[in-house]
Parts: sequence; structure tokens; C-alpha cells
Amino acid sequence: MSSERGTSYLPEGLPIPVSELDGLSAPYWAGLRRNRLMVQRCSHCSTWQFGPEWICHQCHAFDPGWTEIDPRGRIFSWERVSHPSHPVLKEHGPYLAVLVEIPHAGGVRMVGNLLGDPMQTISIGTDVEGVFEHRPNSDPPYSLLHWRIFSGP
Repeated sequence: MSSERGTSYLPEGLPIPVSELDGLSAPYWAGLRRNRLMVQRCSHCSTWQFGPEWICHQCHAFDPGWTEIDPRGRIFSWERVSHPSHPVLKEHGPYLAVLVEIPHAGGVRMVGNLLGDPMQTISIGTDVEGVFEHRPNSDPPYSLLHWRIFSGP
């Protein structure tokens, strides 16, 4: 999918997100490149978690597995950002940052950009769906997950 601002939502020049040297988040980033949202779920106690960790937050078992989930959730919190967090974003604001809660994955929460009019009215609890932004020509190639208001089936 592409974003609502053309082929990419974010401008060129931002740091490229990559997995840590130990590969902890590699399944998450690889999933995004395949239009899949991956989060950890413990194979021992079935606890969901995000961001990635080497141990389960609940039972402390090592190496929680990765599970694909539907990229849908609801806005738990949000902020209209007017001050850029990186010099490349100086002409890109304001923009909306959202904290999305995903009920069908144990309530894990993820931060992302909300696509659409940056001055739109936002309500806590609004349903959102994931939008994948692919950057195949970057070195290395990568993908991001953004959010947009869910408009129905």
C-alpha cells in the first residue's frame, strides 16, 4: 500500500530503521516488508508483547515467538506534532502521532503516524488500520507501518 501523501508519507533523509545488531526486532521489520504485522507471543504462557524482548514479560521464558496479527486497532492516545523531531521534518508538519492499542493481540500498543489531514479531529477509541510504506530503493530497503482511520469493511 502507499500512503495518502503520494508514494511515501515521510520525506527522504530520515535515519533508516534497521534491526539491532543482535537481530531482536528482525522478524518485525521483515514482516513489514511483506505487508505483515508481527508481534511477539510467548509459546509458554500465550502473553502478547511489543516491543521485542528476549524474554516474556509474564513468565520470563526465553525467546518469545512471533505471530502475525491483523493490523487494526484503536487510538489509545495521540499528539499533533508541530515541532519537528528531526531536521528533515522541518517542512513536513504538523503531523499526527498516535498510540494504537491492538485488542486482539493482548492490548499491545504501538506508536505511529496517522495519515490524512493533520488538522482532523481525533477521538480516543477511534478504529484505525495499518498502512505499509515501502522504501525498496533505500540502502538497505525497509518498510514502515502507518495508521489511518478505518472506514469499514
